[in-house]
Amino acid sequence: MYNYFLPDEYVKNIFQISPEKLKEKGIKGIITDLDNTLVEWDRPEATPEITEWVKQMNDAGLQVTILSNNNNERVQTFCGPLNTPYICDARKPLQKSFKRALEMMKLQKNEVVMVGDQLMTDILGGNRFGLHTILVVPVANSDGFVTKFNRMIERRIMGKMKKRGMIKWEE
Repeated sequence: MYNYFLPDEYVKNIFQISPEKLKEKGIKGIITDLDNTLVEWDRPEATPEITEWVKQMNDAGLQVTILSNNNNERVQTFCGPLNTPYICDARKPLQKSFKRALEMMKLQKNEVVMVGDQLMTDILGGNRFGLHTILVVPVANSDGFVTKFNRMIERRIMGKMKKRGMIKWEE
C-alpha cells in the first residue's frame, strides 16, 4: 500500500527538473500541480522564474499541462499569461483528470511525468495512473485548510515509509 505514496524521484524544487534529464528518459510531457509546487498557494500569477522554466520546457519540446484541484478562476489566472493548458477542479487523486491530461497532450503514460508537492493527491494519483512521479518540497510553509489536513496524514505515511527503509532521500 505504501508504494502508492512513494515517488519515483524527489527534488528540492521544480528548477531541479531539467529538460535534458526528462528527455533522456523518453519523457515528452509534464503534468504538474500548481499550488505549492510551482508557486505559493496564495500567489495568483507565475513568478518570472516559473515563466522561464515553463518556456525552457516548451522550447525543449516538452508539453506542460497544469493539473490542479483548485477552481477555474484561480488556475486560469495563473495559466492564461503562460499560455499553458490546464485542468482545474481535477479531484486528484482520482484518475479521470490524469487520463484527460494525457488525451490533451496526445501522449502515452510512459512519456509523461507527474510533478507535485503532495503525497495524498499528486503522487498517489500519478502512481495509481501509472506515471513516473516526482515529489517536490512545497514552496510555502503555509497551506489551505484541506491541504493542512492532508499534510498531517502525509507526515504519518512518510514516517512509516522511513521506518521501513522506503525513503532514500534527505529531508
